[in-house]
Amino acid sequence: MAATEPDNLGDDLQQGLFSHLIELRSRLLKAIAAVLLVLVALVPFANRLYSELAAPLVARLPQGAHLIATEVASPFITPLKLAFYAALFISMPVILYQLWAFVSPGLYKHEKRLARPLLVATLVLFYCGCAFAYFLVLPAAFRFLTAVTPAGVEMMTDITHYLDFVMLMFFAFGLCFEVPVAVVILAAVGLVDIAKLRNARRYAIVGAFAVAALITPPDITSMIMLAIPMCLLYELGILAVRWLLPKKAAD
Repeated sequence: MAATEPDNLGDDLQQGLFSHLIELRSRLLKAIAAVLLVLVALVPFANRLYSELAAPLVARLPQGAHLIATEVASPFITPLKLAFYAALFISMPVILYQLWAFVSPGLYKHEKRLARPLLVATLVLFYCGCAFAYFLVLPAAFRFLTAVTPAGVEMMTDITHYLDFVMLMFFAFGLCFEVPVAVVILAAVGLVDIAKLRNARRYAIVGAFAVAALITPPDITSMIMLAIPMCLLYELGILAVRWLLPKKAAD
């Protein structure tokens, strides 16, 4: 009788692992299906999407200058790449929901209470970072870059290089806008508390300007436009710790 108990326990573990793998496969397929559906819907508008993405640069190019394609297939492939990025961007709520649906059954009640607002905040802040980069930072950066172009040099950017640059800026700004989420996570795992966060303000400000100097184009305006929001988001993270972790904040 005792010999059969380990066998039954092993069978239960295998069945549990197999059921989790099946559910993970189902969640991944749903997430991929969402991205593909949005991609199919966006493909007919790929060229228009690229025109909108290129607007901050095109509006500030000198008279007669324009974007160019240095590779034969670039006019076809580059807008499709942008359509895929846009599909991934739009489908992110579905992807995060599938991730949450897979992970949440194994979380405690207090962990769910903390994880839900963090997931929503992560998504919203990333979107805000991308919008901030597109509407404010990129126009200022391109205005500076076109102004410092040497005489006799005509600024004509390759469409693929431009897409890579803008996507890098979107990712960098979206990631930098996750400062409040990072602060809350550090406080939740016990690495910092309210007192330490307040005492670290000066270091956070220096770090924000250092990160902004590394990420942004080489103009002071773009650096300041990223560093100041990061400092404000750090303060927002402190407020979020007091709201989401009142017990830790009191301690």
